[in-house]
Amino acid sequence: MVTLTIKNVPPEIYECIKIQAKNNHRSINGEVISILEQAISIPPIDVKTTLEQTKKLREITAHYVITVDEIESLINEGRE
Repeated sequence: MVTLTIKNVPPEIYECIKIQAKNNHRSINGEVISILEQAISIPPIDVKTTLEQTKKLREITAHYVITVDEIESLINEGRE
């Protein structure tokens, strides 16, 4: 196993990790490893595909204009 030292961890981040570790019944070291595993398991974004999808979505929705009244109506509808 490799040892990794992390310096200058802000106290608020350390406290969050400490609380998360306790909630997950792990040591702080175990929690940090879990966080790192989750972070590297996220697949990278394919920028080209994302831009193509965004362009298509903009083309589909370009004709639709929503008014302030419609927005307010939807907000109020959600509050009922």
